[in-house]
Amino acid sequence: MAHTPHELSEEFPGEQEKIAKLSADSAHFAKLADEYHEVNRAIHRAETDVEPTDDLHMIDLRKRRMILKDEIAALLRA
Repeated sequence: MAHTPHELSEEFPGEQEKIAKLSADSAHFAKLADEYHEVNRAIHRAETDVEPTDDLHMIDLRKRRMILKDEIAALLRA
């Protein structure tokens, strides 16, 4: 599989252990991380024309990814 940009490990370098621990210990964090991965992969598929989409849908996906990233970052800082 091709490299998918914006994976959580890239967005939060050095936080892989904390991400794994929070994913195991917190259902809420695990749900956020799963949704982030799902949205991120949808964006990647659209950007690479595997599953083309219109501009408005792409904007919505990117906004959702940003919101999820912000929520994840807040939990990592807590």
